[in-house]
Amino acid sequence: MFDTLTLKTDARGVATLTLNRPDKHNAMSAQMLEDLTQAAVTLGADDTVRVVVLTGAGPSFCAGGDLGWMRAQMSMDAQTRTAEARKLATMLDALNTLPKPLIGALQGNAFGGGVGLACVCDVAIAAGSARFGLTETRLGLIPATIGPYVIARMGEGRARRVFMSGRIFDAAEAVDLGILARAVPAAELEEAVDREVKPYLSCAPGAVAAAKKLARDLGPRIDAALIDHTIAALAERWDGAEAVEGIDAFFAKRKPAWTV
Repeated sequence: MFDTLTLKTDARGVATLTLNRPDKHNAMSAQMLEDLTQAAVTLGADDTVRVVVLTGAGPSFCAGGDLGWMRAQMSMDAQTRTAEARKLATMLDALNTLPKPLIGALQGNAFGGGVGLACVCDVAIAAGSARFGLTETRLGLIPATIGPYVIARMGEGRARRVFMSGRIFDAAEAVDLGILARAVPAAELEEAVDREVKPYLSCAPGAVAAAKKLARDLGPRIDAALIDHTIAALAERWDGAEAVEGIDAFFAKRKPAWTV
């Protein structure tokens, strides 16, 4: 059904959506962005689905945006860059507004956009060995389209501890920052996620969807104007010299010019 994802639904109505580019550490390509958006639409419209679990195949949950995809934006015109940035923003909005509980099961590391995926989940649980980081500024980029969801989850004060530094932090700090509900030993992750899922199976699905929508309505504003602002901010960074240098340095396996 999808090129970059697998989707399985059990007899209880629990759908497991798995990022499936393990050889690329589940970095999000243009195709994965489109697949995730379509999966969110499909799952949202499926009355047999009660809960969605988002996880990844292989050792990493999600390494963020595919740098090959990002590098390609450097040679595009402004209109194309904006359209590509919108794919990422559209995917995040689709998952954030999914009218089903979305439980993140982070079996491995989450960087950049991977942290954004954790923050659009209603609850995220990770293996205690997982590492995290908003690493965009290391590449001359910024956590733009994920920003509203990161700030909504963490609050501005806590987010500013890691939003700009690109610092890598452990699962315990991710819990303290509010990205994760909790971290558990890797061998206990499946059981912990199942415990999170089970209460929803005793709830009225329509009431769950309405309660989730109300929570979003009462929470920080993430509307079309704000999403457009983040799209423009990302497209602008793609057009800058720092992004060119940062991504070129990554592929050349060298330090970027600003590193001391």
